[in-house]
Parts: sequence; structure tokens; C-alpha cells
Amino acid sequence: MASQVASVFAGIAQAPEDPILGVTVAFNKDPSPVKVNLGVGAYRTEEGKPLVLNVVRCAEQMLINDPSRYKEYLPITGLAEFNKLSAKLIFGADSPAIQENRVVTVQCLSGTGSLRVGGEFLAKHYHEHTIYIPTPTWGNHPKIFTLAGLTARTYRYYDPATRGLDFNGLVEDLSSAPLGSIVLLHACAHNPTGVDPTVDQWEKIRQLMRSKSLLPFFDSAYQGFASGSLDKDAQPVRMFVADGGELLMAQSYAKNMGLYGERVGALSIVCGSADVAVRVESQLKLVIRPMYSSPPLHGPSVVATILRDSEMFNEWTVELKAMADRIISMRQQLFDALKSRGTPGDWSHIIKQIGMFTFTGLNSEQVAFMRQEYHIYMTSDGISMAGLNMKNLPHLADAIHAAVTKLK
Repeated sequence: MASQVASVFAGIAQAPEDPILGVTVAFNKDPSPVKVNLGVGAYRTEEGKPLVLNVVRCAEQMLINDPSRYKEYLPITGLAEFNKLSAKLIFGADSPAIQENRVVTVQCLSGTGSLRVGGEFLAKHYHEHTIYIPTPTWGNHPKIFTLAGLTARTYRYYDPATRGLDFNGLVEDLSSAPLGSIVLLHACAHNPTGVDPTVDQWEKIRQLMRSKSLLPFFDSAYQGFASGSLDKDAQPVRMFVADGGELLMAQSYAKNMGLYGERVGALSIVCGSADVAVRVESQLKLVIRPMYSSPPLHGPSVVATILRDSEMFNEWTVELKAMADRIISMRQQLFDALKSRGTPGDWSHIIKQIGMFTFTGLNSEQVAFMRQEYHIYMTSDGISMAGLNMKNLPHLADAIHAAVTKLK
């Protein structure tokens, strides 16, 4: 038997579970047959199963059958065709910024990696090191930017009283931000509230930010997944590009192509001129090289195969809209279920919000009650609508009704 040796790591404390991923850990340990996981940010079918899009399976089969494919390293910046097509998808094929060669795009490790590379680039090369993020926001945002070397501050976004956008608070906070500060913006389907600005509000945000030289950093995790339209969901971003100003854009294909585990993403930086874009790309390479050297090959090859082929692209948009429509349907049915039960309160925010997540308005005591009594697993502030189906929706409605009725 090997003798026990005192570990040099013996003094390390046990780290807490990630608040989002920890929901799934607790869910998996629960033996209850009626348990429901509404914490995971991944699409599920009506049967509660993960979904691989038909067009993705088709693209993968084409790649497997191609004898000319190899497994060599990609360049530091990734698959060139994927980068080009990704920029066109978010900015529009007729984007002046693309036509003027002012956009530099690098393939990254999904949305998280795109944000991290962008954050480290800004920490090294931008004159302001403060980034304003909405409150609330995805729990990983402040960690990503802080570890990248930026200082994270918040601006008001969600209004608990209306369960909608605190637009006045948002404007006031951004108006008070120092000139040139970085501002994180959710392109669509805000995570975790499901609350987005209107087009008119986006225009006012754009005007305010440009007047103060605030640098937009968009996070686009749900293009096409929010409304079912790729172009509609990209409209806020394109408004900022149309004015000729600069911005950063983090893209992910985890949700809209169901490529969660493939970690497919891109970081685009819209620059003021083509020569600046060339220099920016050179410095992005220096950020990526010591971080992970070069990105994976399979996932972006799947994306590029779909985006380049008109028939496959059209099939993707149909499947994408079907996913978006099912979530919209779940919102309506949950609202109807609560209304039919006479659940106290106004639940119209459920159908007004958009995308994968919904801020329920429940307090932490009510959430804990639902987990203990009804085995409903969710984060402290909301639920993933993608985890709902016709079988578990009545159970959730019963749980919410009981929580609201018994715990004011």
C-alpha cells in the first residue's frame, strides 16, 4: 500500500458550486420521479431530450464522407470561411463595414471564449479598463471580464416592480459612466430576464453611447432563437454598425445550431478603418496564442457547411424557428395555466419576455419551497423555458401557485 503523503494542496478550500451548473448537480442527485430541471440553458424537445438539428446531422455526414478532409491545426484565427460567414450572419451580407474591410473576426471557444479574448484584448490595448454590465446578467460575465483584466461595474437594467426594462435607470447610469467606458450589451433575448429594449429604445441607447464615446461590446448567444428571425434578432447590432462607429461582438452557435459541446464561437471587432483592422487582428493573435493556441476544427466546419449552402441554410432557419416557436408556445401555456388556477399576481411578463429565459418574480424563499416540495430545480432568479413541455408544465404551474399562495 502506498503511504499517505501530506499534499501541498491540503490548505485549499472547497470551492462553491457554480450557481447555474449547481442546479443540475442537485437535480441529478434527486431520486424523485417528478423532478424538473429548469436551470440548464439548453434546448430540450417536447420529450425533454437534447436535440441535434437534422441539418447539423446532414452537414456532419457530408464532412465524414469527404476524403479530402484532414485534422491539421487551424491557424490561430481559426477557420477563415467560418469567420467570414459568421460576420455576414450577424452584420448582414451587405454591411458597409464588411465591404470596407473594417471587420476582423477570429474563431473562439463559443461565447465564453469570445468574451474572454475580447476582454483581454481590451485590457491590453484600450485606454479604458472599466466595463459596465447590466444588472442582472449572465453569472459568468463579471468573472470573465474581471479575470481578463477589466473592472466590472453595473448599470440598471431590470425593474422588479414592472418585471420589465428599467429604461430610465439604464439611461441615467450610462449617462453617468466616464467617457470611453466599455458597455456590455445583450444583442437579443437578455439572459436571464428575457427582457429586451424596443427598437426605439435601442436607438436612444445608441445615440447616448455614441455621444459619450462608450464602446459597445455585444454578446449574441441567441440570434434567431429569440424571435425566430435571424435578421430581426440582429437589428440592434446592425444599428450600431450602420453609424460607422466601432464595437466588439461575441457570437455563439451553441443555442441556435444546438452545438453546445462543440464550443463554436467568434469574436468580431468592427474597426474605424481597414488598416486598423489589420493591426487589431495581429494583436488578437497574440492574445489567443498563449491561451489555447488554435481553436477546434469540427464545429466551425459544420457551421460553415450550413451557412455556405442556400438549401441547408434555409433548412436551418426552419428548424431554428420551430425551436423559437415552441418556447413562445410554452410561455403562453404557462401563463394560461397560472391564470386558470387563479394564481395571485400579474403573470403577463411571462408572455412579454422573450428567448430562453424568464424572470419569474418569485423570491428565494418561494424558489426553495418549490425545490423542496415539488422538486422544481431552477436558479434563484428565473427558469429556462426550454426545459418545459406539456408533461411537466402543469406540475410547474401547481408549484408556482402553491409557492405564491402559501409564501407571500
